[in-house]
Amino acid sequence: MSFRNAFRRLGQGLAGKIKNNGLQTALKPGNIIADQGFRITPTGRIPITFVTPEKLEIKAFGEEGMNLLEVAHENDVDLEGACECSCACSTCHLILEEGLYDNLEEPSDEEMDMLDLAFGLTETSRLGCQIKLTKDMANSKFYLPAATRNFYVDGAKPTHH
Repeated sequence: MSFRNAFRRLGQGLAGKIKNNGLQTALKPGNIIADQGFRITPTGRIPITFVTPEKLEIKAFGEEGMNLLEVAHENDVDLEGACECSCACSTCHLILEEGLYDNLEEPSDEEMDMLDLAFGLTETSRLGCQIKLTKDMANSKFYLPAATRNFYVDGAKPTHH
């Protein structure tokens, strides 16, 4: 068995164990990838990594101009978006690395108001629905907080479209 196939089987087994243990982190076996640098794919898809509170790294790919909530949903990352990208909740709260945060435009007043409601707010917190993916973000890591607060919809959790 080749190393690639062995690693793929390991990833499939790990994904099954994670799902069976009841963690709500959605993983695809192909998203569990060894720690290495990834390049923008020939189709222009930009690689990024979402890091769960359990420190699991989920490799994701998105198109330039997509917001990070869309990238998360397209790659089956469990990042809620209760208001469906209208900047009316804080459920897509992400924590960014300082260098990446410093290179982004300042958050709008509306985003800052929503971030004030976010659980686990940090100095580098942003809403995933308000950050557009760029080529400069290739190989960046985005950290999911330990919990979210949903003040937008009481008890309802939207499904990914």
